[in-house]
Amino acid sequence: MSEQFNYDVIFLGSGHAAWHAALTLKQANKSVAIIEKDKIAGTCTNYGCNAKILLEGPYEILEAAESYPNIINQDQLSVNWEKLMSYKQQVISPLSSTLEQMFTQYGIDVYHGAGSLVSEHIIEVNNQQLSTDYIVLATGQHSNKLAIEGSEHTFDSRDFLSLEQFPKHITIVGAGIIGIEFASIAIKNGSEVTLIHHTDKALTGFNRKHVDKLMNKLTNEGIEFHLDTSPEKVTKTNDGYTVTTTTGEIIKTDYVLDSTGRRPNVKGIGLEKLDINNSPNGIQVDKYLRTNVPNIYASGDVLDKAIPKLTPTATFESNYIAAHILGMTTHSISYPAIPSVLYSLPRLAQIGVTVEQAELNTEQYTIKTIPFGQQLLFEYKNETTAEMDIVLDSQKHLVGAEIYANDAPDLINLLTFIVNKQITAQELNQMIFAFPGSSSGVLDLLKMNML
Repeated sequence: MSEQFNYDVIFLGSGHAAWHAALTLKQANKSVAIIEKDKIAGTCTNYGCNAKILLEGPYEILEAAESYPNIINQDQLSVNWEKLMSYKQQVISPLSSTLEQMFTQYGIDVYHGAGSLVSEHIIEVNNQQLSTDYIVLATGQHSNKLAIEGSEHTFDSRDFLSLEQFPKHITIVGAGIIGIEFASIAIKNGSEVTLIHHTDKALTGFNRKHVDKLMNKLTNEGIEFHLDTSPEKVTKTNDGYTVTTTTGEIIKTDYVLDSTGRRPNVKGIGLEKLDINNSPNGIQVDKYLRTNVPNIYASGDVLDKAIPKLTPTATFESNYIAAHILGMTTHSISYPAIPSVLYSLPRLAQIGVTVEQAELNTEQYTIKTIPFGQQLLFEYKNETTAEMDIVLDSQKHLVGAEIYANDAPDLINLLTFIVNKQITAQELNQMIFAFPGSSSGVLDLLKMNML
């Protein structure tokens, strides 16, 4: 560290986009500080991914039981939301303090407060100015709020994940990832669910055939979809709320969830003082994740980027920044194929070249459908609707896959190795996998389709 600075690196934000790099830098004997205005470890750990997957766990069991209608008595299965929420608090609430203790044990200084850039080497927090050689902006995103009459009566994903009692009727605005995931939980919990979406297509970015299959399933389970319309106003009543849509529908409900997306946290952090380039999509960076002020990097969901804004990509960027600051790499950031998962019931997942992209270039790509739920039967737990579309290149390498199945997250992680390492069917045949099991069966079918 230069004697003129308090720190080598200061991170604005403490989520995955920050703390992985902070630990690496500290282990390399750099002086490091983290500034956080909310809970340490960010949205994913406290109010997002972790809480969501924990709360959804029991509903996975209900979903799996539906594959055995004459064997499992589903009437005797139910989820006690209040006890589930209590369990969630026990597990999730301590994570922030646990991680903060880890940071301080490593020697990372943690400042609680809203940090703001003063100059290219100074950040102010709690009326204290801290100087640093490098700065990493990792401020993440916040929930979007519709600009409509009565928007103050709507709730966001953070509110939903802390519901003490589940509403009898829930209205969800937005059929994107958050909306569909929470709708899957709500309908499994026995609530009435109305979902409003501004276009006629939900879940853009996932396999259209799989999305349509999921939408039909959710409709059959009882979700009422209002497509091609938007909420015009939300009115509080004596016994709940009323949502009026732009097409004239009036929906009486107990809870209104605004799941219309997330926006980058670019305001109030001093970008304008340094003329740091940003847009409504986030902070703009070069191929080394540097802003137009060379010693200031940005990482994670606050970036203006085309690749998915996911926890794993934020972690990847964080690790890259640490390596770049330490001189361990001089190369520009290069992303591998990135898996994406929709945690609906069942799940959707994808990696690499999509079917939609492959259909535009049939000379280069081959598309095959593997209905492994029907072909594997007992190995795949009687989930007969499970299927996978794969994309092969001209050398028969797996370059893309899209999955509809309860085990899609684990399967897509397995396929990530095959896609990124360009593993061939012949090479897979030289490996031995545990049998019987859903993954080994899927791999057998995959190998046959890659030959």
